[in-house]
Amino acid sequence: MATASTSTKQLIVITGASSGIGEATAKVFVEQGHPVLMLARREDRLTAIVKSLTESFPDAPTPLASSVDVTDMDAIKAAILVAEEKYGPVSLLVNNAGCMLLGDVATQKADEWKRMLDVNVIGVLNGIQAVLSGMIERKEGTVINVSSIAGFKAFPNHAAYCGTKYAVHGITETIRQETSKHGLRHILVSPGVVSTELLSHTTSEDIKSGYESWKESMGHPLVPVDVANVILFAYQQPKHVCLREIVVGPTYQDA
Repeated sequence: MATASTSTKQLIVITGASSGIGEATAKVFVEQGHPVLMLARREDRLTAIVKSLTESFPDAPTPLASSVDVTDMDAIKAAILVAEEKYGPVSLLVNNAGCMLLGDVATQKADEWKRMLDVNVIGVLNGIQAVLSGMIERKEGTVINVSSIAGFKAFPNHAAYCGTKYAVHGITETIRQETSKHGLRHILVSPGVVSTELLSHTTSEDIKSGYESWKESMGHPLVPVDVANVILFAYQQPKHVCLREIVVGPTYQDA
């Protein structure tokens, strides 16, 4: 293995880093001087983000990026290995990649359910497994799973999506209990409405229109950097402090 960088800040790995919360999270950690590995499927977007971050923060370790689908465990592990050879072991994994395909279960296509389960549940488990053994061995590490308030509240046309986010809630707490004796932190961050590209995945124009109207009615949705700052805050707490569950939503969101 190559000699790791002597950077005093530890390696951060972020999935779903090509836009929205993932991109904003990469920026706040690079700004703090951390080496960052960004994982996402859209290579062109990742390339543009790396260029922008490198130009904006020339004194920070150069960000790394890899075009990876979170459903591909081998690809995740390979990308992390390259980053660890350069910057040392992963200190924080931000499981942020997600897919939201809203629909009525009576008519929604089953392949949309499967896609959400693959990305939102299997993808989260893949990310955790890729870093967990190393963290246990070192007795240090944090995993932050970005979920949703749909992980503990029900919403119309969200049945399958809510199911995946309820799963993330259960996964996070169970693995936290299993690994707390090793000094690991597992944190669930559940945002309310955030202005991102996530809704664009939904295929029903009626549902998208209704969701957008609901979002506009509340005055001021969250923006990605709001959630990124919460993630940074949770990570920066002393290692003996684990903010197990954080719910963050727009002040005017009443559901």
